[in-house]
Amino acid sequence: MKTTAFKKIDVQEKWFIVDAKDKILGRMAAEVASILRGKHKTTFTPNQDLGDHVIVINAEKIAVTGKKETNKIYYHHTGYIGGIKSTTLKKLRAEKPERIVQFAIQGMLPKTKLGNAMVKKLKVYAGENHPHRAQQPEVLQLSS
Repeated sequence: MKTTAFKKIDVQEKWFIVDAKDKILGRMAAEVASILRGKHKTTFTPNQDLGDHVIVINAEKIAVTGKKETNKIYYHHTGYIGGIKSTTLKKLRAEKPERIVQFAIQGMLPKTKLGNAMVKKLKVYAGENHPHRAQQPEVLQLSS
C-alpha cells in the first residue's frame, strides 16, 4: 500500500465545539483525541498532522465515575531533587478545571513533535464563553 503525503495547502481544517457538561471524562477525551489526530477523515495519515481544531467548553462540569474525584492524583516534577508534586482531581477542579480535560486528551495523543502540534489545536475553557466565534465552529455530537 502507498501512503499519500499531503501538503499544508491541501488540508482542510475545520473547527468543532464540544460541550463537556455531564460528559464522562475518558469517553469524551478519546473522541476528541481522535478528531485532533484526524482519524475521522478518509485522508488519515499517521505521520502527518491532518486533524481539526477542537474547542471544549464547560470543562468545570465534566463528570467522572467511581471515586476518582478523591482518589485520582495528578503528578508533576519541578526539576529539582525531591521536587515531585501531587494534586487530586477535586483540588484541580477547584483551581484550574480546564487542565483536567487537557491532561486527559493530551495523554491520548502521540508523545512526539507531531503530538505537540496536535495539542496546540485544542482549546479548553471552564465556562460557556470562548473567543473563537469568528471561526464558526460546528457543534460536535459525541456518541457517549
